Amino acid sequence: MTRDYKAEEINRKHWDEIAPVHGKSYNTEVLINGGHLLDATQVKELGSISGKKILHLQCHIGTDTLSLARLGAEVTGIDISGESLKVAEELAEKTGLKARFIETPLFDLPGKLEETFDMVYTSIGVLCWVSDLKQWASIINRYLKPGGTLYLMESHPFMHVFDDEITGLNVRYPYFSGGKPIDWPGDWPDYSDENYTVKSPTREFSWTIGQIHNSLTDAGLKIEFIHEFDFLHWKGLESMEKCEDGFWRLPEPLNKIPILFSLKASKI
Repeated sequence: MTRDYKAEEINRKHWDEIAPVHGKSYNTEVLINGGHLLDATQVKELGSISGKKILHLQCHIGTDTLSLARLGAEVTGIDISGESLKVAEELAEKTGLKARFIETPLFDLPGKLEETFDMVYTSIGVLCWVSDLKQWASIINRYLKPGGTLYLMESHPFMHVFDDEITGLNVRYPYFSGGKPIDWPGDWPDYSDENYTVKSPTREFSWTIGQIHNSLTDAGLKIEFIHEFDFLHWKGLESMEKCEDGFWRLPEPLNKIPILFSLKASKI
């Protein structure tokens, strides 16, 4: 695994493009009206975060960052996209919530931030943008205080072996990708606003559960749990159906696989 600088530049342009779109298509009214956007599973697994210092990696437009602030945390969000952070700052002003945002590629963060935190948080749709999992885990360890925790919620890597353009479950991509990226062209409907066609391409990476687990333990963290779920926050596969609780699930008889997971780890 080595850092892919070209991927960072490709993907930064992508997120700069869609940030204003997401500023309108994400459910920001909930935050503005005094609520938060973290799902019940995350809230339960995070536990009480009131008064905790939390570093949010790959925060995009800050909806989850500000949700953590709404629950009482002192938050710092970082992201590679300046346009995303402009939306985040505007949203912070509208909500009256206090948050610090830092524009930086993830792997450059150690040159821009010195302090340590009670928790590192990152969720959802984040690991596909990470080109070097070992360095990612090292940065998480760097920013945790002794006894501090990492919380990750992410789409399950097993889900990503399937073709997302057809119904049913047809294996199209390797689970064991070896860190080899996939280059996706533009001209696709945005996952948050299907009426917007994304123009910019992306370069994405796929990591197995074992690679994710081992990168963290190799960095010196202790895995507290890995939980797997049958729901997702967006329509990740063509066969998925939106349920009454707002989440997407595979219908019978396809609903036999994990499509989301969460992980908590602590710094020894």
